[in-house]
Amino acid sequence: MSEHNQPNQPNQPNQPAEHQRNGGDLVVETLQALGARTVFGIPGQHALGLFDALSRSDLQFVSNRVENNAAFAADGYSRATGEVGVLFLSTGPGALTSLAGLQEAYATAVPLVVVASQIPLSGLGARRKGMLHQLDDQKASARNVTKSQITVHHASGIPSAIQDAWADAITVPQGPVWVEVPQDVLLGEVMVPPVQDALAVPYDHPPREELVAESVRWLAASTRTAIVAGGGVRRSGDEAERELLRVAELLQAPVVCSPGGVGAFPSDHELSMGSWVEDRHVTEVLEDAEVLLVIGSSLGEVTSNYFTLEPRGKLIQIDAEPRVLETNFPTLGVRADAGQALGALADALEAAAGQGAAGSPDDGTWAGAEWRGRSAPQVVAEVNRKVQERLEGQDLNREQRFMADVRSAVPSGMQTFWDMTIAAYWAWNVWDAQSGQFHSAQGAGGLGYGFPAAFGGALGLASQGRSGADGRVLAVAGDGSAMYSIAELAAARQHDAAVTWLIVDDGGYGILREYMEDTFGQATATELARPDFVALAESFGVPAEAVPVEEVGPALTRAFAGEGPNVVVVQTRLKMWAPSHLED
Repeated sequence: MSEHNQPNQPNQPNQPAEHQRNGGDLVVETLQALGARTVFGIPGQHALGLFDALSRSDLQFVSNRVENNAAFAADGYSRATGEVGVLFLSTGPGALTSLAGLQEAYATAVPLVVVASQIPLSGLGARRKGMLHQLDDQKASARNVTKSQITVHHASGIPSAIQDAWADAITVPQGPVWVEVPQDVLLGEVMVPPVQDALAVPYDHPPREELVAESVRWLAASTRTAIVAGGGVRRSGDEAERELLRVAELLQAPVVCSPGGVGAFPSDHELSMGSWVEDRHVTEVLEDAEVLLVIGSSLGEVTSNYFTLEPRGKLIQIDAEPRVLETNFPTLGVRADAGQALGALADALEAAAGQGAAGSPDDGTWAGAEWRGRSAPQVVAEVNRKVQERLEGQDLNREQRFMADVRSAVPSGMQTFWDMTIAAYWAWNVWDAQSGQFHSAQGAGGLGYGFPAAFGGALGLASQGRSGADGRVLAVAGDGSAMYSIAELAAARQHDAAVTWLIVDDGGYGILREYMEDTFGQATATELARPDFVALAESFGVPAEAVPVEEVGPALTRAFAGEGPNVVVVQTRLKMWAPSHLED
């Protein structure tokens, strides 16, 4: 039976009737009242009430081509702008297709409000034969990848549900929140007056005073303190990064950023070990610390150098997500927003120094911290030198030059979005975000993130009035991950998004090829037939060029000077670095 002959179809008269406000209007009005300006998604039969209401609103609708890419785009919009991303989904297949994108937002704590349609109320909890798109429990499918889920059963409940979802999404740990509204509730006439204002305030999560005091006692007594800065620092904003700098300088503590925390600490600072969490020389510094201060990181697989990290000292872990505290190591767990906790620590350390606390220095810093006769900057310089020497001994000149050429071409304030590709693995460790922002799919690690997220980010920046180099973004992907999101070239062209897409074409799933060759001596199912990416992009009306790897810098410079979307393709095989060992 075709979709158009299914039961429970809304009335579709030949002539449009005079409009009466319905549930869809309440959704849109509430979102606007909360400050939403842009909505991502794809129309669907049960969601038509939402999309009809959009036509009467000032919200910009971004027409994606695949629902998981719409979720990535809403994610990128939120990361680039600091606003809540909004996603409209249709029932069943549309909702399910979005889940991979929502997993990344959930794992990386990106605030989204997801409004999904549902089958009519009469079918909820039943298995009616022939009811289109029906799932036994649609919310259950979303439960693993969203903070909370709610089904609205009456139109009068829509404004409160959307408002509550917004507040939940922006409360740390932030994340996507799922609201579903049945088809007949979206289409039904409502007596609820137009929504004029809505207020969604996040719950506050300051650190507990006794935990701050105990942390300061530990830190004041430590002569070797090291810091791991995670994504929670970046998500707390510029103020959190300033407080991180203040704490690090007070403690004279070496700082390493996790992949999610890239850019949270100045890479050119004398205390910065960059982001080389996957280097054993860096791991040894973390292990040798008397106190290891971890902020906004779960110390998960990558940040713990694949669970080889074994701290020998005390560990203080600050995170807004209580589930990660003490998960991998015994810690003094401090459940708090990273920025508030860092500010409280810095103030308390300065106050303790001013009061002449035991071990406090005379100059206002805890500069008595000496790493076995060396200063912290000396330790950091030695570690950074060893990391570079190790790389130079592995015939990685092509890879290092490639990353340097891309970094040189990218303006200092440009935001970049990286797919799961060998170039991104390098970027996790070597990228200097400068005054821009670094975004990658390290949370869930799914393919296809880079381009749709960058597309959403570019539209977000444009909505804030940013243009030219200040509004353009860069996406980086491999040829394998690029095929996941190639359809979004049509969306980028349709919405004239200022996004440059760098595709590193190595003929397959490059990182999986290396893993398999290293483990089994050969790779299986990693090689891919792929299109002529230049011709394919041009078929969408998107300018593109292919260049040798040595010319990637000038090609990107040309692309950044363009208008709308464009593509640069480089055919090359980048290699990963070999793991380090202390005997290196």
